[in-house]
Amino acid sequence: MMVFFTPCCARTDPALRWLAGLLLACWLGVAGNALAGDISAVRQATVVATPQGYVLDADIDIVLNPTLEDALNRGINLHFLLKLELTRPRNWWFDEGIAEPVRKMRIYYHLLLRRYVVESGYTTQTAATLSEALALLGRVDNWQVLERGALKAGQRYDARLRLRLDTAQLPKPLSIGAVTSDKWELVTPWYDWSFEAPATPLSPPLP
Repeated sequence: MMVFFTPCCARTDPALRWLAGLLLACWLGVAGNALAGDISAVRQATVVATPQGYVLDADIDIVLNPTLEDALNRGINLHFLLKLELTRPRNWWFDEGIAEPVRKMRIYYHLLLRRYVVESGYTTQTAATLSEALALLGRVDNWQVLERGALKAGQRYDARLRLRLDTAQLPKPLSIGAVTSDKWELVTPWYDWSFEAPATPLSPPLP
């Protein structure tokens, strides 16, 4: 008589595979969250109507790698370009381009004051720490992007926003090396959203 034995571990294979998959998923989730915290990204953006036209409000997480942080602390200016693209979708033709405004931004460390200086648009602010300075740089308030009447109230529009380091503004030896080195690269993924253009409010009457 022949006797067949089934290894007991065979019965637990599905459970082991399930447990291994669960552990892998947890590890990937933790690693993904850690990686996401090290990447610059636009977190939110919105177009708001004002009596003068349309403004953009946005929050951007800006993370400097060690090379950029070291350059900043040595007194090198870091220039950024914030670009907005606005289009109107059309069913039977290419989307209509509405506007592509660009905002210039700059951050540098003032060696005498021992403070970080942030310039965004026509606003200049200072901060004692780098984290505070990057938070100021990443906060965009009331950026005028369109004049009154540029959008049709109730019409749907598509928008996308991106921030990138302007390597052309680096000192010449660095700007040449930046072409081939990702250590001098900082660019956020495009942040895309759609919105219905709100009606611009009337200007308050003069006193």
